[in-house]
Amino acid sequence: MSLKDKIKQNSSNIYKIAKSSASKAFDYPNLKSKELKEAISKKIRKRAILSTKARLAERNKSFEDYTDEELEIIITDEERKIKDDLKTKSLVAALAILGLDFFI
Repeated sequence: MSLKDKIKQNSSNIYKIAKSSASKAFDYPNLKSKELKEAISKKIRKRAILSTKARLAERNKSFEDYTDEELEIIITDEERKIKDDLKTKSLVAALAILGLDFFI
């Protein structure tokens, strides 16, 4: 292998390393936003499961009384309620910051 070929190979390796480092730097916010979304989804899921447990306790039922599909439907419904509640609270907070009333 000649010196010229070694230089070409090393320069291409350095280019690949620099390219991957640059792409990681630009992907960092995207990766962090995905992690944040997953963390929020997990917390909402936990709250939904706790709400479902409370709902079933009111009816004197347990998880074993329902199939997995039925439980998934109930938990998904609780997740939707939690998300709607968070959206409403966020809207009210944003309007309060702006000094506007929610019922205008």
